[in-house]
Amino acid sequence: MGQHITLLPVDVADVTILVDNFLDILLLVLSACSHAGAINVLKHAQHLTGIDKVHAFVGGFHLTGGLFEDIIPRTITELVTIDPDIIVPGHCTGWRATHELARQLPDAYVQTSVGKRLHFG
Repeated sequence: MGQHITLLPVDVADVTILVDNFLDILLLVLSACSHAGAINVLKHAQHLTGIDKVHAFVGGFHLTGGLFEDIIPRTITELVTIDPDIIVPGHCTGWRATHELARQLPDAYVQTSVGKRLHFG
């Protein structure tokens, strides 16, 4: 993170996210489980900052389990439209959604694990 970056705490339903706008041209969105929906979180961050380009989304998509699996295709279709440079799904994304993210966004997908360091900028 550089000197021109502003971190904005954003409340979307029961989710608190951090939005990092790189020099007012790119967004880095960090979220926990995105209970309000990852797409809703990303669109809210875009609206809040006025910046359309999502550089990275790091966090959970909350798509694990039978209740959420029906919305995996729609979520990924919307995400492809948003076209982030980097996607780092958290554990609550679930294995089905994670595999589909890796399949449909192979250049953006980053597998994470304990101890993984992510560098942006």
